[in-house]
Order: sequence, then structure tokens, then C-alpha cells
Amino acid sequence: MPKREIDLVVISDVHLGTYGCHAKELIRYLKSIRPKKLILNGDIIDIWQFSKSYWPDSHMKVLRRIMKMASDGTAVYYITGNHDEMLRKFVDLKMGNFRLVNKLILNLGGNKAWFFHGDIFDVTMQNSKWLAKLGAIGYDSLILLNSFVNWCLTTIGKEKMSFSQRIKKQFKNAVKFINDFENTAADLAIDKGYKYVVCGHIHQPEIREIKSDNGTVLYLNSGDWVESLTALEYHKGQWDIFKYKPEDFINHSSDSDDILDNQDLNSLLDIKSLLSQIS
Repeated sequence: MPKREIDLVVISDVHLGTYGCHAKELIRYLKSIRPKKLILNGDIIDIWQFSKSYWPDSHMKVLRRIMKMASDGTAVYYITGNHDEMLRKFVDLKMGNFRLVNKLILNLGGNKAWFFHGDIFDVTMQNSKWLAKLGAIGYDSLILLNSFVNWCLTTIGKEKMSFSQRIKKQFKNAVKFINDFENTAADLAIDKGYKYVVCGHIHQPEIREIKSDNGTVLYLNSGDWVESLTALEYHKGQWDIFKYKPEDFINHSSDSDDILDNQDLNSLLDIKSLLSQIS
């Protein structure tokens, strides 16, 4: 099956190294596309919860696939997030077409696009990091429980459900936090004269035009690969949210290895070495 040609793809909040990560699904998606640019908008590797005892081969295959894409000519930008904030000490690292940055500004069709993870808006992150890390552990545990419940529901022919998404919808504070996050990002982007502002962090895929007294901006969020399984795609001036559906990938396999040349193999070994140093 031919790969889809795309100008730019944004993924975030993959959380490699955690039980909730849908690495195999992400590999199938990445193998189905050929983007000119790939932006990894934070929390790709979950260093907060990184454990040498849980690092499945499928998680390493995600990194291998990304390096293969860079080897094939895709410009790959890894923007640091809060769960991989330890990588910020290596910011401005460049390996071939792969770059590690804290934020990114690109010109898209004559308009400026501002990319950053979004954890700078999280008051808990800034003032009570230990509480945020505790919440991350709780979230991962909730995902594990949710997976078991969904297995039971599927077995008896019932539709799957998402615990965390139901919680977000039912609690006003969660809804308010998401709205405040989006509006704050939009206000800053408008003040800076950007046409697009692209974030991750809140695991909530979105494309929404936001207006203020000072102007208008298109706010975008790439969602996550824990529950939403979404990405942002920009092609020929048009933004879309890609939503992974298993039935669309019946003929795709995530089991075959990617062949890397020596340079990219060394780059992958460098990444593994970084993980060993900071874990």
C-alpha cells in the first residue's frame, strides 16, 4: 500500500515506557505516511516513569521508525515536554535530520506557526512537580484498569469506554482547565502575531479558531497515543485531525524491523545512551 504524502505531521504525548502507550498502533500509522516534516510535540518518552524493567520492543521500534523517517529525508523535530523535561539539558542537539528543541516556529504557507508542548501553562507543574508526578502514576494505573474493563466489555460484546475522558467531561474543574489552557495559548499566539498555535500536554485533540479583542488564531492540539490515538496533519494549507481506526490498518504490519544505516543506528544508540544516563 503506497504511503500518504503529507507536508507536516504532529504527534505528542506518546508516553513510551508506560503501560498505556499504544506503540504498535503508532508504528502502523507512521509506516503509512511520508511527511516532509514530523514534529514530536513533547512527552514522547515518559522519563518520569521510565523503567528498565518495562521497555517493550514495540516502544523501541517507534524510535527506530522515527530515525528511519529522518534517514529517508523527513525533518524530525523533537520538542521537549514535562514528562521528558530531562532532555532539555541536551536541547539544540542535532543528528542528521533530527533536532531536539524546546519550541519551534515554522512558516506554513506564508503564516507563522508556533509549536510547543504546553506544560508552561500548568500551575501544578510549575509549583508542585511532585504532585504532578504522583498524578501521572495515578493516570497510568487508571489506564491499566480501564484496559482490563474494556477487555471485559469487548468479551461480552459491549462498547469500550474511557474512564479519564468521562472524568474530564463530568468535572467542571477539568473542563475549565482545558478551556483556560486553550485560551491562554491562543492569547499569547495572537499577541506574538502567529496564525497557528500547536500544543500537546492535555491529551485533548482539537482544531478551533479562537478570537479575542486583539485578533484571531487557529488553536490546534495533537491529542495523544494513550487514549485518543490522534495526530495533526497539515497538507496543502489544510489542517486535519487524524484518528487511528484499527479497520484502516488491517493490511499494515507493525512487526517488521526498519533497516537503518550505520549513521542512524549510531543515532539510535545515542538515544538509548541518553535514556540510560537520565533514568
